[in-house]
Amino acid sequence: MTSLSDVNRMDKDAFLAAFGDVAEHSPWVAEKAFDAAPFQTRESVISAFEQAMTAAHRNEQLALIRAHPDLAGKAAIAGDIAVDSRKEQAGAGLDRLTGAEFERFTDLNGRYLETFGFPFIFAVKGSTKHMILAAFEDRIGNDPDKEFQVALTQIARIFRFRLEDRIAE
Repeated sequence: MTSLSDVNRMDKDAFLAAFGDVAEHSPWVAEKAFDAAPFQTRESVISAFEQAMTAAHRNEQLALIRAHPDLAGKAAIAGDIAVDSRKEQAGAGLDRLTGAEFERFTDLNGRYLETFGFPFIFAVKGSTKHMILAAFEDRIGNDPDKEFQVALTQIARIFRFRLEDRIAE
């Protein structure tokens, strides 16, 4: 875990090396967050990541959403996802699904992608597969603009979880 004073001593390259993967396959978020340094608290680092995302153009936000893997999808099963995503999905039990559960996730992932044009985003840390499936069912009927905003809110939660794991208070 890195101290806040160590974070504030980082140049841009070191910051990107340490936090460029916080936003799934989207190091531009960390690059923009770095511009808010020096940080007064861990919370201000988290806020800088969220602000970088919310200030981005909608096309950049959509690319960020689309950079996330399907939950319990083929890439996750094959291990072809970011290390943090792999750990988070395993923590929610998504690496130990029954055949029927895997089929349900596959069906919901497909329906969701077809409906919204991007993958279902859910900050899974601290959740169970049952909680995730319930959220899937609740959100699949959302209006596309609302769901876009919900996806960004979930990504902000993912930023929080990942940065809290990396930066000491």
